[in-house]
Amino acid sequence: MSASTEQKSKEGGLVETGRVLIQALLIALVIRTLLFQPFNIPSGSMKGTLLVGDYLFVSQFSYGYSHYSLPLSMPLFSGRIWASQPERGDVVVFALPKEDSTDYIKRLIGLPGDRIQMKAGLLYINGEPVKRERVGDFVDDENGKHVRRWRETLPNGVSYETLDLQDNGFLDTTQEYVVPPGHYFMMGDNRDDSLDSRVPTAVGYVPFENLIGKAQIIFFSIKGEPAWHIWSWPWKVRWGRLLSLVR
Repeated sequence: MSASTEQKSKEGGLVETGRVLIQALLIALVIRTLLFQPFNIPSGSMKGTLLVGDYLFVSQFSYGYSHYSLPLSMPLFSGRIWASQPERGDVVVFALPKEDSTDYIKRLIGLPGDRIQMKAGLLYINGEPVKRERVGDFVDDENGKHVRRWRETLPNGVSYETLDLQDNGFLDTTQEYVVPPGHYFMMGDNRDDSLDSRVPTAVGYVPFENLIGKAQIIFFSIKGEPAWHIWSWPWKVRWGRLLSLVR
């Protein structure tokens, strides 16, 4: 092979490699923007449904798309396209209304027009108490503490578990909140340790436009270590949580 032919072959290989990389990046961008966004749990506000160190896939298409669906939340358009209404009980990732560069994850409790209130730790929706039954304690795998656990069932039949860290907590008894049109009321499952719609100055009602997607599946979970500490995986990975659905 002549020098010129070899040079052309190398150049052709570089061009092909570049083309493949560009295609891979475009595919990743489409998946990230239109289909699934990764999200990790940084706090304990959704214990015991979601744990610190859980890594999730969030479906971008569940509620349609707003500009918060785009990388860096680029403000290319307003409102939502291909909009689909969320359901009560969904675990939702949303852009914080008061600081929309921050994403939160909570459970959707109140729909537009609903009246939401906590009385002595019991959730009321439109004046009616939500069905609640005591189940076995939640055991925190970070510190071994036992926490009281309840199973709530919403009016539409969605059932999930909540934690009760203390009696007469700061948010166990609240005013009645009336959810405005086009907004939603979000709460953490760890009721005594969640900054959510019960705190108007921090979160408040969440506009439909701010919804990013619905939490669908836990693809990875690790206890007490960043995921990139691969040397700790055999001892720290919560193997039983991998590929479990978020409910």
